[in-house]
Amino acid sequence: MPKVVIIGGGISGLTTAWWLHKAGCDVLVLEKDSQVGGTMQTIHDNGWLVETGPNSALETTPLFQTLFDDLGLQDEVVYANEVSNKRYIVRNGELHALPMTPGQFLKSRLWSLAGKFRLFKEPFIGRSEQEETVAQFVIRRLGQEILDYAINPFVAGVFAGNPEELSVQAAFPKLYALEKKYGSLIKGQVFGARERKRRAEKAKDRARMFSFQEGMNTLPRRIAQALHGRIKTSLTVTNITTQRSSNGARSPYEIHYTEHGQPMSITAHAVILAIPSFQSATLMKPYNASVAEFLSTIYYPPVAQVFLGYRREDAARPLDGFGFLVPAKERRDILGMIWSSTIFPGRSPAGTVACTTFVGGSRQPELVDKTDVELLDIVRREVAELIQLKGTPLYSRVTRWAKAIPQYRLGHLSVVKELEQFEQSSPGLYLSGNFRGGISVGDCIKSSREIADKVLKFLETPDLVLSHVG
Repeated sequence: MPKVVIIGGGISGLTTAWWLHKAGCDVLVLEKDSQVGGTMQTIHDNGWLVETGPNSALETTPLFQTLFDDLGLQDEVVYANEVSNKRYIVRNGELHALPMTPGQFLKSRLWSLAGKFRLFKEPFIGRSEQEETVAQFVIRRLGQEILDYAINPFVAGVFAGNPEELSVQAAFPKLYALEKKYGSLIKGQVFGARERKRRAEKAKDRARMFSFQEGMNTLPRRIAQALHGRIKTSLTVTNITTQRSSNGARSPYEIHYTEHGQPMSITAHAVILAIPSFQSATLMKPYNASVAEFLSTIYYPPVAQVFLGYRREDAARPLDGFGFLVPAKERRDILGMIWSSTIFPGRSPAGTVACTTFVGGSRQPELVDKTDVELLDIVRREVAELIQLKGTPLYSRVTRWAKAIPQYRLGHLSVVKELEQFEQSSPGLYLSGNFRGGISVGDCIKSSREIADKVLKFLETPDLVLSHVG
């Protein structure tokens, strides 16, 4: 049976391994850390549940339900509290609920009357024929105010990025596709809903948000259990080599790694690099320097996450929603806050509330270099001013990611095209991860299935030198 080696035990690598394992492939996952899951880790500490990576996921694809059924997770899935549908944006130092209906939009104080009426021009705006940033696209179609007090904070909340830098085609392809296909975002929202229904997909603004009773790490942990004996941890992959056989058939790949200080190697007919692009660049440099250069151009800004636990009575205003986002125009030192204990049960002890705040990103990367004490002071000051959450926290934890989320900047699609051409010229070698195909958990799940299908198709080709596989 052909062996497939997956380098990286994050959610992309693990789900790819699962799809291949289900199809009968002999698969092995190599992970540098002592545990799998990548950024998707959950910390349990005396009643506090801290997510150090994704705090939740959106059920945008039916593949989630397939995974839940496969892994016996149905009873552990927990969907977000209905009140968390309410989200806030900061303007002039005050929280304003994001409108969910046309009537709420017209009454909202988030935008001026002129900013609201600017939307009526949208169906009559022509298509663009060149790549645009998210900011250029939104200003052209929706106006400056919508950019400042809707899209800017949204981009900071999703990418920890700046709309002036991200490519709308790469970062928000479905939004771009609405203009391309329908000539209008408003028309596209109406007609596009029918197509999503036929594909059994849901728009991200309508998909149900979920986690698990014991936190997001439940998913990678359960996949690892199901792949028992097919995962190696605490090792370092050093390089990948391959050779052509004398008859011209494709030879297997040789993956070299060190484990407990000892050099090791394993042979495989297919290799998937399911790791961040900058790590893939290091492995690819001796194999293909130009591909390594493309991979290294993808920027990952630093992000600090500050988790705070308070007594419920310390919250002067109700934490009645998902949380809030902060536009850049507000000149604050935080990107936004999630009201963790409101969204899902079991995130904090009885009589307390838990909040998760994000600092840094592309907007203010220098703030991540501050000490834990300084970051805690920044967050406590900001939340005291914005939501009157005062007093001394009962619990705090700071998590830093030096390279957090890949930024799909202008030209990103050209990078992706180069990677696709490289894969075509190197059969059996694949580059996976959230630097292509989308950064959300749902995007990673869908991409992992696509990669698995490509591998299965490749393994059906007749010119593999199967006798070389150990």
